[in-house]
Amino acid sequence: MKENNVIVDKSKAFALRIIKLYKYLNEEKKEYILSKQLLRCGTSIGANVKEAVCGQTPADFYAKMNISLKETSETEYWLELLHESGILDDKSFESIYSDCKELLKILTAITKTQKNG
Repeated sequence: MKENNVIVDKSKAFALRIIKLYKYLNEEKKEYILSKQLLRCGTSIGANVKEAVCGQTPADFYAKMNISLKETSETEYWLELLHESGILDDKSFESIYSDCKELLKILTAITKTQKNG
């Protein structure tokens, strides 16, 4: 896999959005617990994708992409909790949630392709 690709770019852009959301949740909403969980898993998606790109073997690549997929699923969960608890408004939620779902689709496709390939 080449260095500059869609999943690398999208996961990094998503991590930057997660960081901004974390700051907002801390400063404006005074929410510290759920937002910390969101920050941890939301930023680890891109970190694991970058590790996968530098994977030494196809199995290493698959393992790191699979971890990215799991972290994206966890991020989806924390976003849903923040929204359903009323901490995150509809507009903010829908915007970042759609990005999360897009990452899920891409990572699912990558891991299925690697597993079957």
